[in-house]
Amino acid sequence: MADEIAKAQAAKPGGDTIFGKVIRKEIPANIIYEDDLCVAFHDISPQAPTHILVVPKKPIAQLSQAEDDDKLLLGHLTLVAKKLAKDAGLENGYRVVINDGSDGGQSVYHIHLHVLGGRQMGWPPG
Repeated sequence: MADEIAKAQAAKPGGDTIFGKVIRKEIPANIIYEDDLCVAFHDISPQAPTHILVVPKKPIAQLSQAEDDDKLLLGHLTLVAKKLAKDAGLENGYRVVINDGSDGGQSVYHIHLHVLGGRQMGWPPG
């Protein structure tokens, strides 16, 4: 967990991201879902037995920078997260997380949803 905090504190907004490279197929990823608006793949540093990332193809840096015009895209991402959780067999529940900014734990400045499950989630989460 300390490593994830360090990554978030060191990350800076702006420029291309690893997710942009995945979307453009410049680096390999085991993509488990793709449509015209987003891609989804398993996190390479999972924080739960199931840890899927849902990433929009539109490069919005942070949730706090999303515009009113992004509401359909953001809704689409949550419905994709629901579908992938079902496909992954998370019938006992799951958590969907969007980190925003360094204090929110964001380490890649391209908005993305974390779908976490396969174990009991703790509360509070931070």
